[in-house]
Amino acid sequence: MKATRKAGLAVFMLLLFVSCKKENSSIQTHLADDENSSQAAITETDATANIVEVTIGTQVWMKRNLQVSRYRNGDRIPQVTDPTEWNSLTTGAWCWYNNDSATGAVYGKLYNWYAVNDPRGLAPEGWHVASNEEWTTLSAYLGGDKVSGGSLKEAGTVHWFTPNKGATNSSHFKALPGGYRVYDGYFVDLGDMAFLWSSTEEYSAYGGVRDLFSFNAKFPHYSGVKGNGCSVRCVKD
Repeated sequence: MKATRKAGLAVFMLLLFVSCKKENSSIQTHLADDENSSQAAITETDATANIVEVTIGTQVWMKRNLQVSRYRNGDRIPQVTDPTEWNSLTTGAWCWYNNDSATGAVYGKLYNWYAVNDPRGLAPEGWHVASNEEWTTLSAYLGGDKVSGGSLKEAGTVHWFTPNKGATNSSHFKALPGGYRVYDGYFVDLGDMAFLWSSTEEYSAYGGVRDLFSFNAKFPHYSGVKGNGCSVRCVKD
């Protein structure tokens, strides 16, 4: 397991992964008396249309990774399974990890950055893919990039590899380790890492990415190759 983890991290560094609507119920939750004890209450709300939202500070986030297969205007987003075809893309596409719908049911779809940036809108009405600035706001509210990953990650090792260090899910964000699809079409790091796109473009070939790891509680920002397939979380307009 450690060897696999190290190999995945090496690939990650090599590729410069420097890198809803109507409420049904509301649950008011207060954080435990720990490093996040100075934070205000976090409100979790179940909504219709398979969107579950959670309020963290001044932001409202989707609690699940995005699963849409159409843009906001109704146009279909292509599902691309073939690695050669995936590698040649310069337009939006999605896939499930290992092209396995059962995996997708847990971790959501993986999208390339071209889908994130498509003018037809990847996010449902009333939502948008978070920018670098919005990710930074979230991380700062939870204590900063060196520790905020612990508050964001689902606790335990049902989905995350051991040790899932620092994971408390005290924010109720419930981040899952969906891994990613490398731009050359291959899949890596399921269970070990989460890669979450930003809507912010960085250089001509890169978009912003936020990462989470099983082996630490950090939540760093990197730049990811636009052709990579990553998870998407949306924030409310």
